[in-house]
Amino acid sequence: MEHKAGFVNIVGNPNVGKSTLMNALVGERLSIITSKAQTTRHRILGVVNGDDFQIVLSDTPGIMKPAYKLQESMMEFVKNAFEDADCILYMVELGEKELKNEDFEKRLTFAEVPIIVLINKIDKGDETQLAEAMKHWKERLPNAEIFAISALENFGVPQLLDRIIEMLPESPAYYPKDALTDKPERFFVNESIREKILIHYKKEIPYSVEIDTEEFFEDETIIRIRSVIMVERETQKGIIIGHKGTAIKRVGVEARKDLEKFFGKQVHLELYVKVNKNWRSDEKQLKRFGYKGENK
Repeated sequence: MEHKAGFVNIVGNPNVGKSTLMNALVGERLSIITSKAQTTRHRILGVVNGDDFQIVLSDTPGIMKPAYKLQESMMEFVKNAFEDADCILYMVELGEKELKNEDFEKRLTFAEVPIIVLINKIDKGDETQLAEAMKHWKERLPNAEIFAISALENFGVPQLLDRIIEMLPESPAYYPKDALTDKPERFFVNESIREKILIHYKKEIPYSVEIDTEEFFEDETIIRIRSVIMVERETQKGIIIGHKGTAIKRVGVEARKDLEKFFGKQVHLELYVKVNKNWRSDEKQLKRFGYKGENK
């Protein structure tokens, strides 16, 4: 039987719904979903398998103009996504007209692989707005196909999946058929904790945080995890912990519940907070946390 497989990479401005679409297609919560921008920092692969196809999806950070070294590394993941794709999903939200980086717009215009423009969040507007958006993006990217979807409501997503499968080249599977992602367990522990911090803390705090899971021990009935929340300043450490430890306790309880669903067994999670000054601008630290030298 003919088998298709390929790399389908999702790109777009921050907070347009890339992670929501990724999770909808894969059927698991692999990527952080919050109302805050710049929540995805890494390039996260999710694998969608069928008897005669395998889609290797890639969720990427939102396109932006980098302000510090961490964001420069995040934009490298996006550049890599253009280079190894069999199909690119360029996602915009209804009413959006511009890409926040001219270089990436040129890459889309002159791409040698199929481009699908996804107009997302169509449930937020009306038919007139949608017609205007489809006309705008067809003029802007004439070589692209246009799909109107609501990733959150799963509207148009099954049809998109069918079209992606049609576009895939003939190929054997790249990953085992039971694979869900290329990331290790500790990565999802880190992301679950970081998601709760994004939800519960304001201003710069969530963007100054990195998680390092130092211990991950699994036996038949329980997983024991020890993770460190890295912050850049002493004042941030106090905010993360909160009065009498209430804030960090809330993060731990919510992350543990999500991890128990994800892993399907009991989880014991210990959280600590450490100051790691200016880690976002430190090449050595960025490499340690996987922002430099990741597989393309």
